[in-house]
Amino acid sequence: MISVLIVDDHPVVREGLRGMLEADPGISVAGEAGSGDEAVTRARELRPDVVLMDLRMPGGDGVSAIPRVLSERPGCRVIVLTTFETDQDIVRAVEAGAAGYLLKDTSRADLVSAVFAATRGETVLSPSVATKLVGRMRAPAADSLSRRETEVLSLVARGLTNADIGRELFISEATVKTHLLRVFGKLGVSDRTAAVTTALRRGLLERT
Repeated sequence: MISVLIVDDHPVVREGLRGMLEADPGISVAGEAGSGDEAVTRARELRPDVVLMDLRMPGGDGVSAIPRVLSERPGCRVIVLTTFETDQDIVRAVEAGAAGYLLKDTSRADLVSAVFAATRGETVLSPSVATKLVGRMRAPAADSLSRRETEVLSLVARGLTNADIGRELFISEATVKTHLLRVFGKLGVSDRTAAVTTALRRGLLERT
């Protein structure tokens, strides 16, 4: 049985989501929260397997709550469920550690499927969100990497794993992966080795 915490500031939305999820015999709604701050407290108390997190709420927004929820419940998977699909919202949520990003027009079947997929360690994205995210990662930048992207790639060049880089920079492994995806998109490559060699050739990394 997968336990789910529903986080949304609208009671009617929470009630509707509860009904949709509990119609599946493999899912149990452990509880509800109406803000990001309350979500952190409820995650600590209820220890859910999955948190469905709205993004914009009074009393603590969803994005800032994601890393706090994960620190309270490291094994939990957070799926953003929102009406907003701007590039900035999507990237901020992924960088914060979200395992998925769905829109509120998602069907009941797709929502239930996403909950099960998230618990298996899979990333779940609405089709339109996936398109935006991939497009953003691949978009050419003003032929330079950000300071953080350069730091991450420099550590890759030194042979560090994603987990090692996360510890070195005090960021999550998921955030490291996000930075690398953005680097790959900017440089037009598909793997770590190619990213390092391309960045060196373009003078974006210093040779050590």
